[in-house]
Amino acid sequence: MRKRFARLLSIVLIAYFIHSFAYLREASAQDQKSFLWRVQSKTGNAYVLGSIHFLKKEMYPLPSKIENGFGQSDILVVEANINDVTKLNLQKLMENAFYPENDTLERHVSTMTYELIKKELGGPGASLQLVNRHRPWFLAMTLQAVELMKLGFDPNQGIDKYFLSKATGKKEILELESIDEQINLLSKLSDADQELFLLYTLMDLKAIGKEVDRLIKAWASGDVKGMESILTKSLAEDRRMSSIYEKLVYERNRKMVLKIEDFLRTEKTYFVVVGAAHLVGDRGIIEILRGKGYVVEQL
Repeated sequence: MRKRFARLLSIVLIAYFIHSFAYLREASAQDQKSFLWRVQSKTGNAYVLGSIHFLKKEMYPLPSKIENGFGQSDILVVEANINDVTKLNLQKLMENAFYPENDTLERHVSTMTYELIKKELGGPGASLQLVNRHRPWFLAMTLQAVELMKLGFDPNQGIDKYFLSKATGKKEILELESIDEQINLLSKLSDADQELFLLYTLMDLKAIGKEVDRLIKAWASGDVKGMESILTKSLAEDRRMSSIYEKLVYERNRKMVLKIEDFLRTEKTYFVVVGAAHLVGDRGIIEILRGKGYVVEQL
């Protein structure tokens, strides 16, 4: 009888501690900040979530506060609806991403940069001939994407892609920009800025896995300063990058804020998913909205 009682007591205690541990873990997760903000005006609400465009399946499910914010929202807003390829002008993409037949990448970058390209692609050969028609901005993004996919990161597991899939057929989907606008912005960078963008991509390519791991940790813990440090590293190292940041980040931040303000003038709740780089720093979307007098809370 004593043995049975002791065994029953031990089972009850184990069950209690398992339940207590699960409760504390959930409470801890709720206390920990995420990369999600709630922005409130007199009439409307918006949740603003920082996105990472390449992730792994293991990152899901997302924290409940993020899922709850999406569930409570009427409308999903993304930078660009990458699920709607019908809006993409393929002819324009080809023209903006590749040089015409009588032109090559080698003519538009320095000898040093071109040597780095050859080194990265394993020397002369078919692969080099293939990329020699790429414009620098497009080659930089292609190399980044290929390296991330080699490391197991998947654009189909990106946060924006995840919420687009959840919203399709269930919620209205709006865009802050469009794919064509983003392509046009990148292709309109000067030759010097495109080369600098490509050069830093080439130099950072081998460390990209560690950088993304750090970025994901900062995102998961809501570490805004840590995220800002990672995303502005090249700017801190080379002031020439300031013109690229101005065009690709800060100018877009100001335009995105104007659209978010339009949302906040309505009585609906919006769930805005935008690249994490746009949310950090004094010139980020969050601080701009806070400076305009909106009630902003990191969740």
